[in-house]
Order: sequence, then C-alpha cells, then structure tokens
Amino acid sequence: MYQEDPGLLGQTGDMDDPDRYTTANPGGGRHLMWVVKGALAASLLAGLLFPGIPGVAGKGWPERCVGYPISALVVPAIWVLRGRRGRYPYLADALLVVPFVLDLLGNLVNLFDTMEQFDDVLHFVNWTFLVAAFVMFLRPYVLARWNLVMLGSGLGAIAIVAWEGVEWVIQEMGTSGLQLTYDDTVGDLLLSTSGGILGAALAATALTRRSDSNETTSEQG
Repeated sequence: MYQEDPGLLGQTGDMDDPDRYTTANPGGGRHLMWVVKGALAASLLAGLLFPGIPGVAGKGWPERCVGYPISALVVPAIWVLRGRRGRYPYLADALLVVPFVLDLLGNLVNLFDTMEQFDDVLHFVNWTFLVAAFVMFLRPYVLARWNLVMLGSGLGAIAIVAWEGVEWVIQEMGTSGLQLTYDDTVGDLLLSTSGGILGAALAATALTRRSDSNETTSEQG
C-alpha cells in the first residue's frame, strides 16, 4: 500500500489547485539535465560525422541515433501525460540519460576495444544510474525503503534482459562490431543487476532520509 504525498508534489494545498504546482529546481538539477542531454546529442552527431572512428564503425550507430534520443524524451513525456503535476524531476531525468551518454563516449574513444574490463565496469555503473533514476521517479509516493529497493532492483533486472535482447537483435541484423558471446552476456546480466541493486539502495536511502528529516522538522515545528 502507498499514498501520494502532496508535500512532495509541490506546495501543500488543494490537490486540484494548479497554482500549487511548481517547476522550481532547488538543486541545480536543471542545468545538469541540459548538460547531459547536450552531451547525448553531441556524441550522436560526432559518430554520424566521423563514421570511420574505430569505436564507431560496425557498432550500429544509425540504430543508436534512433533509439538513444528516446531516453531524453521519456521523463518529459510522462510528466506531460500526468498533467504536469508537481515539480519537474530534473535530477531523475539527468540520471536516466547518463548511461546512454557514457556508452556513446566509450565507443567514440574506443574504450570498449582497448580496455578489457571497460564493458563490465560500464554495465555496473550505468545500471546504478538507471535504477537510481527510476527510484527517484517514485518520490511523490510514500513507500518504505525496502519497497523502493525491491522495485528498483526488479526494474534493473528486467531492463538488462531487454538490453541484451536488443543487442542480440542488432547483431542478427548484420552488425559485426558487437561480438556478443554467452560469457559476455551472462556477465553483463550479473553486473548490471548488481549495479541496479546498488542504485536502488542509494536512491531509496536518500529519499527515505529526506522524508524522515521532513517529518522531524514538522514535528518540531
């Protein structure tokens, strides 16, 4: 069971009063969001302009140019569909796009082919960001920490299965640069799931601590 916390959606007051909602950004998250999305666009453009780069050639860059920008549109689309309710989740938006930027940068500088463990490290780190973003989306709801961790971890596990499936489809379409193997796929599944658990735990801890702090302040007031 959960309940929506009106205090986390904006100012307190009538839930149907549009004036109570705000897009204020107290932590500079808006600037971070635009920096990350700008880096995403610049990285994709660089790969299109210089397709012969070793880390770009044969890596399905045109497909990435179609799919990766969707990551920058997910949060705005959900926010609009929800009626623009509450404070815009700038930080969560930025965190969601970071994994795609890191993947593109790793290809542009050819780290996947020159550093043996780079792919493993990136899977862990990317899923930490990805799942942390998802847990941040749950901010308006009053959920116990263990609920947040379980929900985030589950999404992370589902996401890496989907990711590996998409990579397999791209390879089967004729892309030669991915070089997927059974060992690589299983390792990616384990590392990404572990990173997702960490991201869920960190984000859940941050949210519940903030909630506890708000409750303590309210009681003292």
